[in-house]
Order: sequence, then structure tokens, then C-alpha cells
Amino acid sequence: MVISAIQSHIRSIEKNEVLYEEKNFDKRIEAIDFIEFHIIDQLEDLLQKTTAPDELHLLKDRAEKIKTKLEEIDSKLFQKLRADIRSVGCAGNEFKAMINKYIDLDLSDSQHQQEAGYDNLDIFINGLFSLQAMPEQTKELELEMVYYQKTPARVVFEMAEQVSLMQEDIFFDLGSGLGQVAILVNLLTGVTVNGVEFEPAFCDYARDCATELNLPEVKFINTDARQADYSEGTIFFMFTPFRGEIMQEVLAALRKESLLRKIKIITYGPCTAEVGLQGWLSPVSMKDDNMYKLTVFTSC
Repeated sequence: MVISAIQSHIRSIEKNEVLYEEKNFDKRIEAIDFIEFHIIDQLEDLLQKTTAPDELHLLKDRAEKIKTKLEEIDSKLFQKLRADIRSVGCAGNEFKAMINKYIDLDLSDSQHQQEAGYDNLDIFINGLFSLQAMPEQTKELELEMVYYQKTPARVVFEMAEQVSLMQEDIFFDLGSGLGQVAILVNLLTGVTVNGVEFEPAFCDYARDCATELNLPEVKFINTDARQADYSEGTIFFMFTPFRGEIMQEVLAALRKESLLRKIKIITYGPCTAEVGLQGWLSPVSMKDDNMYKLTVFTSC
């Protein structure tokens, strides 16, 4: 009965022509996940319980071939889109329109605004930007440094919509990791972006990605955020890259910059509460208890 159901699922995916059309990324991701977690995993479980595995091995090979074929469609799609960005300079509304062909960019979705987490947009952006496997960390983090976690891509798109960025702005991403926020901000707004990253392997990865996409206005600085030069910065983003005394030292450095010019600090995650305690900063909107919501502060 179980094998019959698996055979039926495999046939259904094989014959579903919609999945093999380049534009249907969302449906293809759902199919890939179903094959991996509901078909292949189930077959592996059955293989451990049977003494006659031949039919199960054949089904598993068949499922894996379908999964590979679907993944190859996405791989070729990302290669094509990277080439378009690199050669044509796809940015701003053109970049958003390109993404919207494959992913629903409904930024008014209240559910997404109230939740932390990742969705198909993250899978798409990961595929578009990822040139290789995530590198291993080479430096030990200090106690108050937070282990790297990607900012949800939807948050960056929301930031580009909500925050008024001018061409003369210089955007800093503190704790830029593999470079996703910095690259997205540049593609969405056209502003110059500097990523500050403590881990050299992450910094090298991000630089390679920016180079591959031909984005000369995106730079990555391999340094401790406490020692970075912020003299050109006007907008600073943090997805809780550190806390405690390190956060206070970085905020003190930014306060010095605010005495020379008006700056904005944009936060997401637990660091919002800590930044909100700074008397020299004012939140642009009403205070919200949801830490996983963008908050914009301006210097007084």
C-alpha cells in the first residue's frame, strides 16, 4: 500500500509539466522538498526494514533523478540571472521585477511582518547569490559576538521599501556575513554599501559574490566593528551581530559620527531593545514589542 502510494507520487511529479517550466520556481521548490522529505526519506526508512530491497532501490533512484532534474532547472536559471545582473546592470525596479517573475513579493503580507524566519524568497536569493558552499569559520568569536545568521531576505526588501535611501547615502551593514544584505541593498536601491565582517572567510566569500555580479559599489571590510572607519556612513544596519560591551562600544563610535552629520540606524532582532535605550537616538515610528520587525532610529 505504501509502495503503491510512493509510485503514484513519483508518476505525478514526472508528468507534471508545470514543474519543468523555468518560471514556476515556487512549485518546483515544493516538489523538491516533497521528494526529499516525503519520498526519499520514506524509502530509506523502508529499506532498513526489508530483506527484499530491489524495488525500493529502483524507486529511490527514480526519485533522486527527478529531484536532480528539477534542481538543474534552477541552477541554469540562476546562472542566467547572474549573467543578466553582471552584464546589463539589473537594479532597482528592474531587479524587483526580475525577482517577482519567480517569487511573490507581497511585502504587505501581515503574517510575514509579524514572524521571524525564512521562506521561498530566501531559497531563491541563496541560489542567486551562492557560488559555493558556505565557508568554515576560521576565527573564534568573542563571548559577546553572535554566531552568523542570515537576515531574512524579505526583511531587506521591506527595508528598501520603507527607508528613504538617497544616492548620496553610504550604507553600512555591521556583521555582514556572506554579504547578502549588502548586495541586496545595492541591487534594490543603487546606494554605495560597505559590509563590516569579523570573519575573513565570510568576507572573502562576500567579495567573490559581489565581483561575480559586477557590483563595484559594494565593498567588504574585514575588521572588528569596534575598529571600523565609519566616517562616510549615513545609514547603519544591524541584525544583532553582537551584544553587551561590544554593542556599547560600537554605538559609542556611531554616536561620535552623529555629532558630525545626521545618521540612521536600522535594527532587526534582539539588538533593537538595546539600541532603543540610547538617548541620542529617536525611533522613527511608534515603539513595537515585536523584536523581529524593522526599526529605524535617527540621531537627535
